[in-house]
Amino acid sequence: MSNQKSSNTLYAVADFCLIPMGLPTPSVGPQIAECQRVLEKSGLEYRLHGYGTNVEGPWDKVMEAIGACHEAVHKMGTPRIATDIRIGTRTDREISSGGNDHKKARVEEILAKKE
Repeated sequence: MSNQKSSNTLYAVADFCLIPMGLPTPSVGPQIAECQRVLEKSGLEYRLHGYGTNVEGPWDKVMEAIGACHEAVHKMGTPRIATDIRIGTRTDREISSGGNDHKKARVEEILAKKE
């Protein structure tokens, strides 16, 4: 079985942390909120967490959405952005939507058995 969708692209389960730099204030909340607006428009599954965002979907669309976040945050006047990205793909089995949720649930299942 393959995790390739009908468009023959890998399904990506990603975590990224967009880091706005060169701003006059240490707060980056408005820039991160703008990135979340971009992700909402992308149609991809995503979830904000304390130090980044999980996003998943077809590889090209995930990369496009992260690039669109950069563009939107630059348009806000952010002169520099650094982004850390971790991406997982699989070819040994089908990955459906909810890949990040399934990963978390699997670890919680293992932890529950040890109690």
